[in-house]
Amino acid sequence: MNVNDIKHALENPDDFGTFGRYVETPVDTMPPDMRDAFDFTKSLRGLVPGPHKIWAANPSLLRALAPVGAYFQTASTLSKGEIEIATCVICGHWASVYSSHEHEKIAELLGGVEPARVSALLAGLPTTFDDPREQIVYELSVTLAASRRVPLDLFRRAQDLLGDAGIADVAALLGWFTAVSLTLTAFDVPANAVGLDQ
Repeated sequence: MNVNDIKHALENPDDFGTFGRYVETPVDTMPPDMRDAFDFTKSLRGLVPGPHKIWAANPSLLRALAPVGAYFQTASTLSKGEIEIATCVICGHWASVYSSHEHEKIAELLGGVEPARVSALLAGLPTTFDDPREQIVYELSVTLAASRRVPLDLFRRAQDLLGDAGIADVAALLGWFTAVSLTLTAFDVPANAVGLDQ
């Protein structure tokens, strides 16, 4: 990038990309493999949201990751509130502005998480939950996000409340949203990004 390119980018920030730094390919000009992966994702989710727009650049990756996100929308052992608690913990941990902005709203509106608790989750501040399952999802998520060993007592309480399937769901969800957050951060996607209307 030369000086004129930098000057142009500073004067025309919208020319930098269509979704943060990522320049989306319009649907009608997508190569066949990208279009197939895009359509596959849309069939699972009804749309191609957030990081999926970026993962479309690698159709094989998009085809592998899209079902994981769809799983957490339709088949997880966790409630929507529990999913949003773990999601906000890990989005806050990675300081991903786009996913934090999105899930701040989703946690409140769809997950039923109180705004003060959502703020604490995203800011990495301590909070508590009255529901024992939500509390254990919170404790497990905070422990794993901090790269700490899960103590035996915490594991046993999680096992009693969530079962092994629930513990696996929390761990996989944190991994999923780590991929989401790091993708969005790598492409500098701002909180209010919309991208192409496709």
